[in-house]
Amino acid sequence: MNDSPRPLPLPAAAAATGLGRLRVGQWFLLAGVAVTVMFTIAGALTIASIEETRKARVAVVDVVDPAALRTLEISNALTSQEGSVRTYGRTNEETSLRDYRAAVTAEARALAAIDGLVPRMPENEAVGAEIARLKAAGEAWRRDYAEKLVASVPALKTEASNRQNAPVNAERFAEVRTSLTALQNHLNRLHDEGSTRLEEGWRVLYLTLGGVAGVLLLAGIGSVLIVRHAVLRPVAELNGQVRAVAQGDFDHSLKVERPSELAELAGHVDAMRRRILTEWRRASEAQGKLEEQTAELRRSNGELEQFAYVASHDLQEPLRKVASFTQMLEQRYGDQLDDRARQYIAFAVDGAKRMQLLINDLLDFSRVGRIGGEQRPIDAGLPLRAALNNLAVTIEDSGATVTHDELPTVQGNRAQLTQLFQNLIGNAIKFRSEEPPRIHIGVRRDGDMWEFSCADNGIGIESKYTDRIFLIFQRLHGRDVYTGTGIGLALCRKIVEYHGGRIWVDDEETDRPGTTFRWTLPSGDPDE
Repeated sequence: MNDSPRPLPLPAAAAATGLGRLRVGQWFLLAGVAVTVMFTIAGALTIASIEETRKARVAVVDVVDPAALRTLEISNALTSQEGSVRTYGRTNEETSLRDYRAAVTAEARALAAIDGLVPRMPENEAVGAEIARLKAAGEAWRRDYAEKLVASVPALKTEASNRQNAPVNAERFAEVRTSLTALQNHLNRLHDEGSTRLEEGWRVLYLTLGGVAGVLLLAGIGSVLIVRHAVLRPVAELNGQVRAVAQGDFDHSLKVERPSELAELAGHVDAMRRRILTEWRRASEAQGKLEEQTAELRRSNGELEQFAYVASHDLQEPLRKVASFTQMLEQRYGDQLDDRARQYIAFAVDGAKRMQLLINDLLDFSRVGRIGGEQRPIDAGLPLRAALNNLAVTIEDSGATVTHDELPTVQGNRAQLTQLFQNLIGNAIKFRSEEPPRIHIGVRRDGDMWEFSCADNGIGIESKYTDRIFLIFQRLHGRDVYTGTGIGLALCRKIVEYHGGRIWVDDEETDRPGTTFRWTLPSGDPDE
């Protein structure tokens, strides 16, 4: 279980105020709403001006001007009627009568056309009334003068046109000309007013289109100002503050006013700055304490080395004297001692020797990594052969057979690796079964490491003891069964861990007799 304290959560960032509460999206939303409103107004004005211009154009081009043209046709037809009927009355020629009848038909056709235009015409009621008066005046002229004249020609011949008809013609045709002039003047006025409306409509359309262009320009300028005011300038401000902190001004606080996202981000970054500053100061204090502890540890290690020196000389010398003089006492007075006295002497000699062995093992254990522990690339076969040479007598007495694979180059210390092989092979021989010991040193590649193994056919180790055997002074058997101090495997683990590896008991092959120790060592190949 990891009991390290959890880091405290960062403090909440200070809430933005004023316009700083607006996010970038809200800035653009407000600008978009304003632009939309302006576009809506400009669009409505544009549509209205286009519609007004269209109506003015339709009124002038499609109604008033065609009506004026038809009025001119009516005027020409009436004039032709008046001239043709007078000529017919003087000459009694059928040609003049046919011209008169054709002019009447042309007038009727022009009146029918202008009647179709009246419903779409501005001031259509007034224009319709004037057209009605024109029709009435024309019909009155034809009824009171033209038709009577035409009817009297067959009987009176050339005498039909006389001075008695002339006043009626003048009176009735004057009424026709008056009605026709009034209609023409009205249409001319409508044409002028429509032209004025059309020009005004085009002017308004140009103005609204200019307004749309102005809105587009204002929208672009507004977007640039929003980006600069709400994004670029705050980012530059935050960047400058962060740069100041990065250059060493750790007490420089980070704060921007807008937009909301950057204000919140600045608050979080500033909270991290304060947290990092607090942790850095705490780490600096811890570093100072660590340096003090390191100095104390050096002093303690120096005292430990001094103690080891004293133990290796001053403590072993009295033990040698005890063992030596006890043996001399047995040799000189052995014939005067009984069996119990000789047993006591043997106990004393054995205790002194075991004390010397324990001291030597403790010295070896304390020296790992401190004295003469330099590591360099070395052929692993060299320390193995040195270990086998040191164990030559034991191997020969036990009838043991030691084999090994081709060993690689590792990064290590020769003396310590020799001690590692010697302890493992010595244990395999010590804890042998009834059969002659068979020991094999194997090796295989494991990533950046070499994995070694020492397999024997001895008495084996129960799986529940595989972790305990690597502890110092831990023994699974009594001293009266197997000799030793209980430091050997602890020393092996310390040597392997000092070299950056690990050591363990392989308990996967439970059906095979004996024990297999495995350990890893770093490769010493310079090409890797």
